[in-house]
Amino acid sequence: MNTLPIYQVDAFTSQVFGGNPAAVMPLEEWLPDDTMQKLALENNLSETAFLVPLSDDEEQDFHIRWFTPGIEVPLCGHATLASAWVLFNKLGWEKQHIRLQSKSGPLGVKQTDDGWLELDFPNLGFEERPTPGLILEALEGAPETSFFVPKDTNYLIVLRDEAAVKAAQPDIRKLKELGNLGVIITAPGNDCDFVSRYFAPGGGIDEDPVTGSIHSILVPYWAEQLGKNTLLAKQVSARGGVLRCELKGDRVTIAGQAAFYMEGSVQLP
Repeated sequence: MNTLPIYQVDAFTSQVFGGNPAAVMPLEEWLPDDTMQKLALENNLSETAFLVPLSDDEEQDFHIRWFTPGIEVPLCGHATLASAWVLFNKLGWEKQHIRLQSKSGPLGVKQTDDGWLELDFPNLGFEERPTPGLILEALEGAPETSFFVPKDTNYLIVLRDEAAVKAAQPDIRKLKELGNLGVIITAPGNDCDFVSRYFAPGGGIDEDPVTGSIHSILVPYWAEQLGKNTLLAKQVSARGGVLRCELKGDRVTIAGQAAFYMEGSVQLP
């Protein structure tokens, strides 16, 4: 019997039952991909992060991978933030920074002076395209033109205002027909710079509560629109979350808080 540790942390919130819950599973070595996918399905959270330590002569400290209940994804913010919280608070990581190797290249996390965790993520490029017909059918009020994010397989849909983002009720069954494509909806915020929501039913996530990785697209977009590089963001899902963001050239920093929920062990045959 193989016993593995597991932690659950609510990311991008200071209170349990807010933000986005992620499972974190530190490993000594990689499990078969099929086993990690089954674990993510069993955990039934939007993402489960798996971490393997790298040798001292590597440029990064850990290799990180993320699985939804349905697929492995190339980038995930909230489960990275949750993983960093576990490393700093449960596993005795004493350095101020954590360097991570991932499918999206090198990532970093550091603790800020006020106790937030700051992700160092890539600035993901996007290109203007006609909005796919399935999205126009599924999302009332979607504009004819949107933005596609090739490196994260998402569409960015800009709505008129925060009320429209909050009121949106997309047809999840139609969005699922997009397959491995997610849909970000966003607008200027009333008491922050911008708000967003995120839907990826083809990847096993009808609506993600708070999605750090989409801010690798949202931050450069809104920095250009608003003429400022430091931005306060809110994801206005039912659970909700707050993110402090900054555009730094080809990188984006995304800071949030985290709340510890539980730890335990998994028994594998």
